[in-house]
Amino acid sequence: MFSDGRDLQVSGAPEQAIWWHVYPLGFVGAEQESRVCSGVAHRFGRLAAWLDYAADLGVSGLLLGPIFASATHGYDTIDHFQIDRRLGDEADFEAFISAAQQRGLRVILDGVFNHVGRDCPIFQRAVAGGPGSREASWFRLTWPPDGAADREPDYATFEGHRQLVALNHDEPAVAEYVTGVMNYWLERGADGWRLDAAYAVPRPFWRRVLPQVRARHPDAYIFGEVIHGDYAGFVHDTGMSAVTQYELWKAIWSALNDRNLFELAWALNRHTAMLEAFVPQTFVGNHDVTRIASQLRDERHLAHALVVLMTCGGTPSIYAGDEQAFRGIKEHRAGGDDAVRPAFPATPAHLAPFGWPVYRLHQDLIGLRRRYPWLHRAKTRITALRNTDMLFEAFHEESRLWVALSVSDAPVTHAIDARLDKLAGDLAVDRRGAMTEITVPAHGWGILA
Repeated sequence: MFSDGRDLQVSGAPEQAIWWHVYPLGFVGAEQESRVCSGVAHRFGRLAAWLDYAADLGVSGLLLGPIFASATHGYDTIDHFQIDRRLGDEADFEAFISAAQQRGLRVILDGVFNHVGRDCPIFQRAVAGGPGSREASWFRLTWPPDGAADREPDYATFEGHRQLVALNHDEPAVAEYVTGVMNYWLERGADGWRLDAAYAVPRPFWRRVLPQVRARHPDAYIFGEVIHGDYAGFVHDTGMSAVTQYELWKAIWSALNDRNLFELAWALNRHTAMLEAFVPQTFVGNHDVTRIASQLRDERHLAHALVVLMTCGGTPSIYAGDEQAFRGIKEHRAGGDDAVRPAFPATPAHLAPFGWPVYRLHQDLIGLRRRYPWLHRAKTRITALRNTDMLFEAFHEESRLWVALSVSDAPVTHAIDARLDKLAGDLAVDRRGAMTEITVPAHGWGILA
């Protein structure tokens, strides 16, 4: 079932890739706290065992969640220059990169540069050394007014989490450190970075750091996690390649659940406007949100969500397990991410059988996107719209596809002023001269060209 891919070249420019997004600590079943892992656990091999599966899925790269030394979930980094011992060591990482490259797969890393974990030695030295210590300026510390040496200073945190100590991004040494980390791992085979909580970092900081990284690695794909706000303005101000497109993510599942495709149309129009400035990083699932198979009220609409993802402009990612219709609900409590960050079987052969039809659907739609690489920059034009059905064109320059979606309980018919063939989906096509009439079944979809 799986090709070895050893004769493949690394596929496509990074920004034109389709990523398989993996949360490594969960994927390999690592301990929840690193302190209970007494030695180096060489688990990168468990990730490598899935590389053929990823290549067969059709993706062109892996987007890895945190892999650096941390106390718990990976986002409380202790040492950015050290692989988390629950995953392995640097030799394991380099072997994994080599195995990925042999299959034509790129690798993106997750960098947490807004904050560090409380156990980070830099923070511990700053606290122990007092206001005059060399590292004190790395953090936003408020020292006791009486100068009491036995009292820890107060410190800025990430969104109130006391275990996540915010860095002082006005400090030149912090910019130098982050630049060094990014270059270090790019030189060891990584192809780019996801910048966690990029929205929380002052934009001028990225303007200082990223040119120094791009000077040595001009092809690196670097995108930031941004939830709300002016995405295009953020890209312009920071020099990043892209940001995460949460607006579209929200509109896809919300519109399908509410049977209100006007919401999706509005988001697609906003998305098209963004494409004038940059190509967003698009997704229907990631490590921070409820899985799409759980988010949707009607499982028939899982295909619809994927169709939108694969036919609109963007650099899409598939969150590992979504291609098998994994379920998982994000909860806002301690440990509330566990259900969406599960351990995977040792090999794909151990997967339950029910998910393979969804995997094959992903293969088909990813394959279609790769056959039409202009979809990376495709804009959308809504040509027919009602609450429960829509028809839109995906186009770039002279190239175009037509996409029909329905969440109606009855068949829907559209007449299109073009002679078209069905590429995918369950619709019926009737060509009449230069016209094409399509009938979309209840809760159906289709793609034409």
